[in-house]
Amino acid sequence: MLEELKNKTFANETEEASWWESNEDALASEFEKATAEGRVGIGTVARKAALPSTTIRLDPEDIAKARIQASERGLRYQTYLKMIIHEALRNTETSHTPSPSQNQKS
Repeated sequence: MLEELKNKTFANETEEASWWESNEDALASEFEKATAEGRVGIGTVARKAALPSTTIRLDPEDIAKARIQASERGLRYQTYLKMIIHEALRNTETSHTPSPSQNQKS
C-alpha cells in the first residue's frame, strides 16, 4: 500500500479524493501497523516538537529591523532570525575548520 501511494498520481482532485476514500480502511491499518512498529512520528511536526526551545533578549531596534527584512523575504521574523543564526554558525564553523593541507605536518 505504501509503495503504491509513493508512486501514485492523480488526474484531478476528484480522483484523488475517491482513492483516499476507497482505501480508508487499508490506510488506517497501515497507520496502526506503523505505530506499533514505532515508525510514526518522523514527520515535520514530530521533529519540531523534539527541538529544544530557547529564549534570547534582543534590542527592540534589532527586532524591528528583522521584522522588516523578514517581511521583504516573505518570512516570519522568528524564522528569519533562526536562518541568520544558522548561517552565521555555519560560516564560523567553516572558517575555523582547517583545510586538509593545514592538517598535514611538514
